[in-house]
Amino acid sequence: MATVAFHTLGCKVNFYDTEAIWQLFKQEGYEQVDFESAADVYVVNTCTVTNTGDKKSRQMIRRAIRRNPEAIVAVTGCYAQTSPAEILAIPGVDLVIGTQDRDKIMPYVKQLEQERQPINAVRNIMKTRAFEELDVPDFSDRTRAFLKIQEGCNNFCTFCIIPWSRGLMRSREPQSVLNQARMLVDAGYQEIVLTGIHTGGYGEDMEDYSLAKLLWDLDKVDGLKRIRISSIEASQITDEVLEVLQASDKMCRHLHIPLQAGDDEVLKRMRRKYTTEQFASKIEHIHRIMPGVAITTDVIVGFPGETDEMFRRSYQFMEQMKFSEMHVFPYSKRTGTPAARMEDQIDEEIKNARVHELIDLSERMQLSYAETFVGQVLEVIPERDYKGQPGSGLLMGYSDNYLQLVFEGSEDWIGQVCRVKVTEAGVNECRGQLVRAPEAGAVHLSSRATGTDVSVETIPGQAAKAIV
Repeated sequence: MATVAFHTLGCKVNFYDTEAIWQLFKQEGYEQVDFESAADVYVVNTCTVTNTGDKKSRQMIRRAIRRNPEAIVAVTGCYAQTSPAEILAIPGVDLVIGTQDRDKIMPYVKQLEQERQPINAVRNIMKTRAFEELDVPDFSDRTRAFLKIQEGCNNFCTFCIIPWSRGLMRSREPQSVLNQARMLVDAGYQEIVLTGIHTGGYGEDMEDYSLAKLLWDLDKVDGLKRIRISSIEASQITDEVLEVLQASDKMCRHLHIPLQAGDDEVLKRMRRKYTTEQFASKIEHIHRIMPGVAITTDVIVGFPGETDEMFRRSYQFMEQMKFSEMHVFPYSKRTGTPAARMEDQIDEEIKNARVHELIDLSERMQLSYAETFVGQVLEVIPERDYKGQPGSGLLMGYSDNYLQLVFEGSEDWIGQVCRVKVTEAGVNECRGQLVRAPEAGAVHLSSRATGTDVSVETIPGQAAKAIV
């Protein structure tokens, strides 16, 4: 039997795309093996969000070629889209396919089996206007299913290369989203995470349909317990979206809303489309209609021109927002973006000192948020044995408001809803006590095989980021 191995760099959208490509190989009778094994075909799904992403992508491509010099090596993803010639210049690369036309990968592999002539299948992504349909009916090792609903981004923030690697906004057809949601529920999933490059922009390129309408339609899917949005801009949380969040008992009390900077001058230089006042107003509104909501965010520290005074203002603003967690990144130059050409680049030592200050603030806010739930009973879907240790008698899973809870329980409960009382708050994990086990006879997901090799990196920038 022919074998294929995968390695994914970058964000959760890449993770989804890799799973979709694996489905195509599976349909052709391939067996998946570990990336460190000898395989007939290697697929490297690359990242280009930082210069480091490019470098790591090249390292993984070379590693695949060393593992089996006879293998077909296919490279896809964002770095493949922006720099196909650079990748084809690596001896041993057979196919470069970018961020579209992944559905054609099998015919290309068959062509390479007949004739080993390197293929550059990358097209101009800026001309693409249709969402590429790639279904993932099942995830190899996940209890939460990802469902990609859109592709591309129209924002062109000054620090971000993603619109050039993913193209402009395009939404998936509603019926296609709903069909896949039902397929995932039939496979036993109770939670679906809606993901994309600019997830909250879903429907902006459609007439008479919107993210709010999609959420209402998903709310009607029988058997679906939880709907989580991976990331959404403050401006995209419309009154209609707020109505769904308030009225639907399937919507998770957790929103990831990228802030990037808490100072108006820095936001302007980043070309973000809001002020701190507008952002704060939206956050306050969400807290009013969703008591207990967890709001997580992304922050870039040391953006060109960020003075000590601007950083202090940012710090105070974040403190006021009472985020339940912040993902903090030092600004990293991305060749080809306006920010990389800006003067007033910040010294690395200053950046690192500011990063540590904000990480300390994030941990204090995380603990403070978790402490408000001690004594409360939350619904938790166990994901795995605690610290990946089968037989420990401990399970780990997330509540709808994104508290990570560790509690005693049986492996048979993985993927099912348990009711757990929070007994002890912590920064990254809380302790809990089982109050009610899942109903007998429920389908569980603990028997899943290990899936594609993934190296999901934390990414500076709102695009391509899906922290879930």
